[in-house]
Amino acid sequence: MATEALRIDGSPDTVEALSAEAANLKKKLEEEKAKLADMDMGEVTKKIESITQFNMKARKVLKGHHGKVLCMDWSRDKRHIVSSSQDGKMLVWDAFTTNKEHAVTMPTTWVMACSYGPTGEVVACGGLDNKCTIYPLGLEDDPATKKRAVATHTSYLSCCTFTTSDKQILTGSGDSTCALWDVESGQLIQSFHGHAGDVMSIDLSPSETGNMFVSGGCDKVANVWDMRTGECVQMFEGHDSDINSVRFYPSGDAFATGSDDATCRLFDLRADREVNCYKKESLIFGCNSVDFSISGRLLFGGYNDYSVNIWDVLKGHRVSILYAHENRVSCLGVSPDGTALCTGSWDYTLKIWA
Repeated sequence: MATEALRIDGSPDTVEALSAEAANLKKKLEEEKAKLADMDMGEVTKKIESITQFNMKARKVLKGHHGKVLCMDWSRDKRHIVSSSQDGKMLVWDAFTTNKEHAVTMPTTWVMACSYGPTGEVVACGGLDNKCTIYPLGLEDDPATKKRAVATHTSYLSCCTFTTSDKQILTGSGDSTCALWDVESGQLIQSFHGHAGDVMSIDLSPSETGNMFVSGGCDKVANVWDMRTGECVQMFEGHDSDINSVRFYPSGDAFATGSDDATCRLFDLRADREVNCYKKESLIFGCNSVDFSISGRLLFGGYNDYSVNIWDVLKGHRVSILYAHENRVSCLGVSPDGTALCTGSWDYTLKIWA
């Protein structure tokens, strides 16, 4: 039986009545938003020239993992890469020489998340152990001897990223929460509740203050959060399936998402809505990872059909396609100076493209 409370105007409040009222208000909001959407991005960018010449080749192959590569991250020195794999290994590579500089064996397989600290002196990773562990990268010591577990979730760790320093780390988990941790003490600084499914990806805003981040998850929703308050400040819907990857536009005013529904989408924070959708009839496989070129004109998407699709962010067209790997492309990232793209795959390899 629905609990009833009497409103001031005397009408009873049932759960059904309140749900209907909420749905009605949501519909009105959508209508108001639609009135403001007077133009689409295709019309606005008509006069801008299309990208015609585009050429990218695989320059290096990083071999060394004995399982599916699940995650990768560039160091800010534009040279080193950390990668993690289903084999329980985390490797640190020199992308110029393809040498492995560090190899850490984790206590679990499926190391789903890894991240380089801003100083380049630490890396973090985690996965099915539900923890985020920090490893210092000294020259003389084995990183595993000085490891420190920082964050603990109640389900698997799906993603992690350092904030503006090595002192704080942001994590996302299958327990449908994100959390901000103090690295030194391992204390929880702030937790972020609002997703109704596993959190799959997080990205920190590139703006000066760096107080915002975006998260995407299996509830098909992308949330924008304020790290100081723990509040969800904006929520974006539109995908028909899980969101696997989120990435901020270089200016910090928008972000892209990649989803199992075989589309990538661009959401604008100021317009508070989706402004572009990147899809093709022939594309039926999910997108696992997205990243922008340094200018923001190109969007790279790694797909389950072993390819990387490159989209013109403004016009929404596909510019090029890289037949990248022999299995699904699970992760990708553009180097901090924008000169190279690294892709990781279930074929156990990573490749550097330029």
